[in-house]
Amino acid sequence: MKFQFMTFMKVVPLMLIAALFTGCTQSHISSNQSTQVTKQQTKTPPNVLVFFIDDLRADLGTYGHPGVISPNIDKLAAEGVKFNHAYAQQAICGPSRVSIMTGLRPETTGLYTIFKNGRLRLNQPDVVSMPQLFKANGYQTISIGKVYHHVTDDQESWTTHIKKLDNFYSIPGNKEKRFAYEAGDVDDNFYKDGKVATDAINTLKQLEDDPFLMFVGFSKPHLPFNAPKKYWDLYDREQFAVPSRKKPNDMYRLALTKWGELRMYGGIPKEGDVDDELTKTLIHAYYATVSYMDAQVGRVMQALEETGLRENTMVVFISDHGYKLGEYGAWNKHTNMELDTRVPMIISRELSYKNRQAGVTSNALVENVDIFSTIVEATGLPMPKVEGKSLIPLLDNPHMPWKEAAYSLFTRGKTMGVTVTDGEWRYTEWRDAATQQVKFTELYDHVNSDVAKANVSGHSQYRTIEHKLKTLLHAKFPLNAPSFYQKRQIKNNQLLNQ
Repeated sequence: MKFQFMTFMKVVPLMLIAALFTGCTQSHISSNQSTQVTKQQTKTPPNVLVFFIDDLRADLGTYGHPGVISPNIDKLAAEGVKFNHAYAQQAICGPSRVSIMTGLRPETTGLYTIFKNGRLRLNQPDVVSMPQLFKANGYQTISIGKVYHHVTDDQESWTTHIKKLDNFYSIPGNKEKRFAYEAGDVDDNFYKDGKVATDAINTLKQLEDDPFLMFVGFSKPHLPFNAPKKYWDLYDREQFAVPSRKKPNDMYRLALTKWGELRMYGGIPKEGDVDDELTKTLIHAYYATVSYMDAQVGRVMQALEETGLRENTMVVFISDHGYKLGEYGAWNKHTNMELDTRVPMIISRELSYKNRQAGVTSNALVENVDIFSTIVEATGLPMPKVEGKSLIPLLDNPHMPWKEAAYSLFTRGKTMGVTVTDGEWRYTEWRDAATQQVKFTELYDHVNSDVAKANVSGHSQYRTIEHKLKTLLHAKFPLNAPSFYQKRQIKNNQLLNQ
């Protein structure tokens, strides 16, 4: 079926394909913005380069973090639009990445895990993915490093596929212990993000006239926190403060996890808290890997400029989700908390784009699921049925009114947590995943901090705020919806069984 669809896409004129996609009507999946190329765009369709980062929270110099050294990402932000309120649809690698690559939310695809039942093509073989659409319309589609969580998922949709690498250790014994961090006295190309950057640079140098969609998937700052020693040396370990381990008052019992991901690594206690000294070391290690990854972004951007491709290439910088660094005494992601759902997002239009905005910060509420439609509209390709809202208008006018809310979810087996933010407050309902019955509610104030202090759901003084957010949440996750685990069957982005 996939081969037939691809062949069909190649032989049918683009206008007919556009009519095919836009003629479908499904109330569950919203229609999208116009696919017309803006007047300012050059006649040559733009290339797209996406830096796809793993486990990066919005701790960067350009986001106001006083201690993080990220000059290359900061430079990219100075060349484009930085979004202050960007959110992942699920704070775990696999489902988040599938959502970005399809423009569909996890509750639409029914894919919530990193396991076999969360893979795209095994479970939704007829969904139109981003590389599939671009490849069918004449683009070189290039995947380097970690793009999908599973190496082989959707592999046939790439014209060039350089798979993600295993982790590398330079210090004897660390590989066997699967140690959580390492400061190897090695050059950048020893660890895998350096190799990914080199592959990206070599690929850029080989590109000729064909337009391209390139995803460069950097694994850092994902565990293990391995980076060359020179990036550790950028920081003074004593500059890092140990965050409060206090959990929010009246928090739902399943809101946080026991952070088993970190405990799987060597040098980490199998139970109990991480002590102050190890906490500082891990925070130091995390930011060292951020600076290491930043340097690789700089290498690729330099190659993009030296080849002359930057003139007609839109650059997107995104993370699959956020991360906790000891806040609440917890680590990793895997929750609906603000720290885990909020992500950095930067988009810089091609230099030839006449209305390109540079060095601008937008406070609009945006979501990772919006990336698909944004890239498709920028390139003028036919738009499939997707759920994201194209950010092209925001890139032209970053301060215009935008969405009222951003949505995420996280599964806890038979319980599903669904959450909404308006950029200042976060409201979450924990529901029976089969019946939608609400078991528990949370309301957190994030006006001044991404760290939640107390659940004030049900407090009379916050009744108006809670009512507003509950209304927004129920509009996206209605109480009469079917089970979150009901089998979904999507064909060319139409939901067939609803």
